[in-house]
Amino acid sequence: MTEKSRFHLTYWLTDRIVRALIAAMLALPYGWRVPLMGRIMRHIVGPVAGYGRRIDENLRLIWPEMGAADRARIAAAVLDNTGRTLIENYSTADFTTRAAGFPVSGPGLAALKAAAAKGRPVILVSGHFGNYEAARAALVARGFVIGGLYRRMSNPYFNAHYVRTMEAFGGPVFPQGRSGTAGFVRHLKSGGHLVLLFDQKASTTEIDFLGHPARTAFSAAELALRFGADLIPFYGTRQPDGLGFDVTLEAPIPPSTPLEMTQALTRSLEAQVQKRPEQWFWIHRRWKRNPRK
Repeated sequence: MTEKSRFHLTYWLTDRIVRALIAAMLALPYGWRVPLMGRIMRHIVGPVAGYGRRIDENLRLIWPEMGAADRARIAAAVLDNTGRTLIENYSTADFTTRAAGFPVSGPGLAALKAAAAKGRPVILVSGHFGNYEAARAALVARGFVIGGLYRRMSNPYFNAHYVRTMEAFGGPVFPQGRSGTAGFVRHLKSGGHLVLLFDQKASTTEIDFLGHPARTAFSAAELALRFGADLIPFYGTRQPDGLGFDVTLEAPIPPSTPLEMTQALTRSLEAQVQKRPEQWFWIHRRWKRNPRK
């Protein structure tokens, strides 16, 4: 067997395991499956995959004064939120029904309504915080059509069915890359509304994020300026019951330069992470100085 064949076999087997786990979870009542998936990620998947160590490394980098107990507490909560988010996003019908009841507030909501009434484009920007699909689902439930731009996963078998879950929430989704960006642009030109996440390592330009340089793409700001779209930071914050969400749309970022607008987006996300560090996806290799780059 060639190395390429072994590579694809590993992907296929991993996908089969994930599919089986998701199917088993979906057979349970919603109120059981979500916390159970959180526990599985926290106690089994996360430790086996080494996610806990990566979270700890990132926390040590950003908050070196933080004690081991606090880092362990945050890491456990991050893994729990990750597991819950995964199964929520596969529970399309249940999650969409619940999302209709999630409260939506903030000055960005009025801006979104005004743009929709005039047929103007909007780019809703967030990070891997809470569950951003909770916000998209809540807005779709209120009559908005919200598409999205996503990064393809390295496992093509898993990517195929995960994309279907994103499409099921309403609105077109586009992969990063030439073909996906072309569709994304056409949607904006037609006055469409789209979600974009900006907190993964990208580009060669560094912006300080939580006190350390992080490679950050300017694409959200550049597209907003190019097509006259409102650029609205938003967050779907998990509530203490572990099942509900509070959706907040902040005021649109004023047009200026791509750098200044992306810095404003970064400051917005920083504020959320500092308030609720357990809800951000610390598993990402976000910083250049990360020893496990």
